[in-house]
Amino acid sequence: MFRSARLKLTLFYLAVLVVFSLVVSFSIRVLAEREYLRSNGVQRGEVRQLILGFSGQPDDSPYFSVQRTQEDLVRQRLNEDMIAINIVALIVSGALSYWFAGRTLKPIEEAHEAQTRFATDASHELRTPLTNLKLENEVFLRQRHFGEDEARQLIESNLEEVQRLEGLSSNLLALTQYGTAALELGSVNMQDAAGAAVKQIHRAAAAKHITVRCELQPALVRGHQDSLVQLVGILLDNAIKYGSAHSEVLIGGQLQDGQYLLWVQDHGPGIADGDLPHIFDRLYRGDKARSSKVGGYGLGLSLAKAIVAANHGEIRVQNMPTGGACFMVRMPLAK
Repeated sequence: MFRSARLKLTLFYLAVLVVFSLVVSFSIRVLAEREYLRSNGVQRGEVRQLILGFSGQPDDSPYFSVQRTQEDLVRQRLNEDMIAINIVALIVSGALSYWFAGRTLKPIEEAHEAQTRFATDASHELRTPLTNLKLENEVFLRQRHFGEDEARQLIESNLEEVQRLEGLSSNLLALTQYGTAALELGSVNMQDAAGAAVKQIHRAAAAKHITVRCELQPALVRGHQDSLVQLVGILLDNAIKYGSAHSEVLIGGQLQDGQYLLWVQDHGPGIADGDLPHIFDRLYRGDKARSSKVGGYGLGLSLAKAIVAANHGEIRVQNMPTGGACFMVRMPLAK
């Protein structure tokens, strides 16, 4: 599809460049011929007056015959040069048009590939809980006799799958909203936002015996309160999921270069080098074996990136020499 579009766009660019080249070269040829004839006309008039003073027959002079022959040769040479220049321009324009067409379509092609990959992954993620729901209910209905406890277990299992589907749909909706809607930004106290996020993940941290340590320098940033609480919560949840049990997660912040630098660091195994460039992609999950144990859909960090972008900040990640990963967010300060 994109190859055909690139060829069509190349032909369009080529047609524009060829028309431009023909117009410019023809205009230059006309001006050059006009200037040459004007110069020769001046010389012809001077010679005619000179010959007329001697013989009285300027039109029969061999000089004018030679001059007319030279004018025909100049016209022929100008035509040949114009054709040669346009042939070279056609070749160069073809190469440039193909290159420009590729550059023009590259972002669209990348967006199309990302959308296709996202739709495929999302359908797969949606199919998994739906399949589990269907199988569990089919197996249960095949039983001739079942008790209240079995029915309760089935309902609880179904509710878990429904909650997973609800979480997935909520994250997908949030991704769309943060990507399209503009947030109403104001002054946000990062200590308050981080404190609210720590309260949300307290149980998850306690379940793995992970201590969350806060070292945030007080500052007001320009952002959206609820979205920043959600951002810190996502980063903390990710650090707890992949952090080692009985370890520590550090959330820190300080003023740096006129901005506020927030970081969340865990003491887990870190992120594989091959996964680092894709860690913020939608539904991307590196180290499949480890991810299957942790759970989730791979939307958290994509949502974090969307939140940071909506708040006009920057986010990046790096592995620490002492082990673990560190996510760093730069936010503009409130005026």
